[in-house]
Amino acid sequence: MDLGLKGKWALVGGASKGLGLGCAQSLAREGAHVVVVARGEQALNEAAQSLRQFGTHIVAVAADITTAAGREAVWAAPGGPGKNFDIVVTNAGGPPPGDFRNWDREVWIKALDANMLTPIELIQATVDGMAERGFGRIVNITSGAVKAPIDILGLSNGARSGLTGFVAGVARTAQLVARNVTINNLLPGAYDTDRLQTTLKGGAEKTGKPLEQVIEARKSGIPARRFGHPSEFGDTCAFLCSAQAGYITGQNILTDGGAYPGTF
Repeated sequence: MDLGLKGKWALVGGASKGLGLGCAQSLAREGAHVVVVARGEQALNEAAQSLRQFGTHIVAVAADITTAAGREAVWAAPGGPGKNFDIVVTNAGGPPPGDFRNWDREVWIKALDANMLTPIELIQATVDGMAERGFGRIVNITSGAVKAPIDILGLSNGARSGLTGFVAGVARTAQLVARNVTINNLLPGAYDTDRLQTTLKGGAEKTGKPLEQVIEARKSGIPARRFGHPSEFGDTCAFLCSAQAGYITGQNILTDGGAYPGTF
């Protein structure tokens, strides 16, 4: 299936590895030009080089997109489209786990800046241009914890749920969806990424159990009996960005191998 993405410009955050890189790969494979953003310059440049095999324009911006300076660097990137993106994939690392009793205002503001306010600012900067051109796709990478909150991930639960509520309203405005601009959230479960491996190792150290045992216990809680692969996630993202997905907006698409037990 041709997803109709050839020649479109996409912005992908956190694109040096993991789910962000998976999304960038799938979009580039479909013929989109991609601006990839991440803080680690070396890893980002390596990712950008690997993406160039697909023959599209790849622009790497080593910056922290959760800051105003980082966003300005994206808009001013040589060879990029300025703010005239057709696709925006928002993605930032989740805040650390912990006990809510230990989080002061500064910690909360940092979590909100990264996982709620930054995606909103990226939407604000690009969405009207998309509407004027008659095509736009925004995909926010959030978390399966939005559907099934995890007690130690209170910072993430709060910030990402706030973004979810915002998107539920703005995605349904006629000024956008009637102009072929959609906004959706993509909720990952357990994917085989560096972040998951770090979490599993931390669990093994905390419990004193062998890492292999911790891994198998986590997999046993997933009906698919495995972790997801970033390429699978990327292909789901690419479909949400496609011409064929113009009738999907304001949705929370959960990709977790069946782990979430609810009906809705």
